[in-house]
Amino acid sequence: MTEHADSTAHSPSASVAARAFVTAHAFWLTVGAISLAAGAFLVHQLMAWPPHEDETLALFVGRDSLPGVIEHVTRERGGAPLHFLFAWAVAHLGFGLGGMRLVSAAFAVASVPLVALLGRRLADRRSSLIATALVAGSWVFLFHGVYARMYSLFLFLSLLSFLLLLRALDRRDWGAWAAWGAALLLGVAAHPYGALVFASQAAFILVARRDQIRRALVAFVVVGLAGIPFWITDLVLANRFDVGVGGRGSKLGGPWAIVTYLWQTAGDFTTGRWPVLAIVLIVGLVGLVVVRFETRSLALCVIGVPVAAFLAARLGGSTSPESRHLIFVLPFFAIVVGVGLLRVTRRVPVATVALTAVLVVLEVGWAWNRTPQLFEWEPNKRQATRAQAEAFLAATSRSDDILFGYEPLYLGAWERNGDFPDVVVPRADSALALRTVRRQPKPLGRGVWVLDASERNNLKPRLEIDDRDPGPTGTFETRAFGPFLVIRTIQPVVDDRAYFAAAARAMLVGRSLGIGDADVNLQTIERADRVLRGYGPSLRLLADNSR
Repeated sequence: MTEHADSTAHSPSASVAARAFVTAHAFWLTVGAISLAAGAFLVHQLMAWPPHEDETLALFVGRDSLPGVIEHVTRERGGAPLHFLFAWAVAHLGFGLGGMRLVSAAFAVASVPLVALLGRRLADRRSSLIATALVAGSWVFLFHGVYARMYSLFLFLSLLSFLLLLRALDRRDWGAWAAWGAALLLGVAAHPYGALVFASQAAFILVARRDQIRRALVAFVVVGLAGIPFWITDLVLANRFDVGVGGRGSKLGGPWAIVTYLWQTAGDFTTGRWPVLAIVLIVGLVGLVVVRFETRSLALCVIGVPVAAFLAARLGGSTSPESRHLIFVLPFFAIVVGVGLLRVTRRVPVATVALTAVLVVLEVGWAWNRTPQLFEWEPNKRQATRAQAEAFLAATSRSDDILFGYEPLYLGAWERNGDFPDVVVPRADSALALRTVRRQPKPLGRGVWVLDASERNNLKPRLEIDDRDPGPTGTFETRAFGPFLVIRTIQPVVDDRAYFAAAARAMLVGRSLGIGDADVNLQTIERADRVLRGYGPSLRLLADNSR
């Protein structure tokens, strides 16, 4: 009887304490729940989307020694040194594609509380929670949370740099500025568009925080100088694809093309269904108007600086910005939408929660429509035949084989056989392709090519491919596995000219089978062959050979 009375006496106080705890920590409990839901989805669907060429590229580059990776990224390929350092660590730890995708998922989930912190700093708690939910449900977040590239890393580091910039402006001490500088440099090392983050932050200080201009000027100059190795790396990438102010490329297409690009990007941030997107943009405009001056200035700088850069830039034929390149804008877009949604529903609080939930559902629906494999996995037949093709390559390849393009089958074969060949001739850069072939020890080994009939950029994607020999008879062996056709020379190609001649024959087969990349690949091969025969521009190659 006494024990029952005691338990009855204690239960109300425990309930009150629990309610008090939830009330006091509601903000972070909600952020934790969103983070947990996002993390559960990303881990569960980690391998749903089929392996991609760019993921293969990073891991194959990462197979090299650390000095070799640094040399390759800073002198030949350009781009994102920090991403390739992660790839090097994953490759040498033996984790493969799953490990690399876990890195992306980890940085994506780690970005969620940073979005909440930024929203709380720039707006308020309720708007921050709406923004956090919108970011976590967006296609850009979900897809790049499993895509083993640098975009979730870039999102995390850009968010961190913005938070530390605001902290430095508030605290006004050099230690806070040093922390900002370190985060910003890491962001620049994670993606070339880190330069736009740097520029947007500088613009923000000029527009809204001129009270800190002297201290900020010193900090920005120091970071600018410290970042010189990364600026040079970015120039290497830009020169490969004719990107920059001036140059041989063409402009993005003028203001209308930029408006179209921003519309599509906003769709990938929320939903691409245009009636809903139009409403979201109106709500975001309301939010932009009602937020305080500092928040509005920062949001406009984050959006305006990339627009100005696109207006000034010239882009090569193989280059075009996509929504992922503006992933650092996503949190600011979500914050102003959150503020606007809170404002238009302020008299009906329950509507705020309901409309937020509906928008998140629509976001997930758009992500499903945008990338069905992320939710549905790739077809069983493709999975099975991909595994067969990988096993065949792993069992029959030689260490001196010359691979063409960073085909995902090569990644699967390497995960099965650690001695799988690692020499890959890139398919989208004729100068780098020729340089790769030229520096290999002679005689060259066998040439290997893979054609994939199931790619979405093919004329008619399908799960079967014809087994077609490039000829002449006795020169090539071919094996078809569902949509995959493996083409390999029977004998070593021996020299550079013979390699490119065989590669051209393989790509002509690809063209005849309607493979979407065949024309681009054939153009790369023809340009490299012209330079090899002395008919093309060779100044860059001569400069490289003289190093």
